Amino acid sequence: MTSSQGRRPIVVGVDPDPSRRAALAWAADEAARRGLPLRVVHAEGVPTGGYWSSELRPSWEEWNQALHEAGERVLGDAVAFAEERQPRVEVSWLLAEGHPAWVLREETRNAAMAVVGSWHLSSARELFGSAAVGLPLTAHAPCPVVVLREPEHAVRQPPYLVVGVDGSPDSAAAVDFAFEEASLRGAALRALYVWHPPLLGSLDEDAAEQEARRLLSESVAGRTAAHPEVELRQEFVRGHPVQVLAEASEQALGLVVGTRGRGGFTGMLLGSVSQGVLHHARCPVFTVPAAGGRTA
Repeated sequence: MTSSQGRRPIVVGVDPDPSRRAALAWAADEAARRGLPLRVVHAEGVPTGGYWSSELRPSWEEWNQALHEAGERVLGDAVAFAEERQPRVEVSWLLAEGHPAWVLREETRNAAMAVVGSWHLSSARELFGSAAVGLPLTAHAPCPVVVLREPEHAVRQPPYLVVGVDGSPDSAAAVDFAFEEASLRGAALRALYVWHPPLLGSLDEDAAEQEARRLLSESVAGRTAAHPEVELRQEFVRGHPVQVLAEASEQALGLVVGTRGRGGFTGMLLGSVSQGVLHHARCPVFTVPAAGGRTA
């Protein structure tokens, strides 16, 4: 392990289960693609099935020691996997005590990106389960967070990314990130503005659609000049944002959204659309905070 000399790493949280390697593999590949170091993090929290063995005993000290040794094995195997997959990537590591979401949040303070895995947990388990980190990390991290599904999904060729657009500052940061990611991957980009008519009250739908199309056009203006290599497709779609974005993500390389868009309230750390796509998207989800990040 050597110094990264000021380059912010990609931080990846590793699971005790060695079969769950999609997030680690993705993070190692992304670090190679971006020329960044990789920081592999494992938190000794409440033990899961990946920890249990016949050697664990009722004694608190012995149980804690066994847990620590198991964590070292998990981390050692993960680091070896990353180094073998991307030998040119500089890898550092951390074994820490505490809830995984809290440990990873602290690591994101100086990170370029954070990557975690997910197993399509239900809303209740994602919010309250001891092993769930996607939602709390996404809500508080000051850098982009990528949540990957296990197992990996099929990607349509030629590849494309999807970005949700609504004209908000968070959306603008998401669009910038989406263009950068598409350029790095040689992928096309679908920019979607999803309009959901209000349930109550009258509305001039023609005027609303015209305004939405204007916001969509303005949101990508200038980015195409900066990234002429990225093929862009702008789409205005009527429907529920979570449903439309989830369907668009089915064979995408990734889905990019802001952490909180228009209509968010002060104190809400993660918008309803961002939460929804974390549960329902069928590809990796990139959540991007507004420029400047967040320290909440």
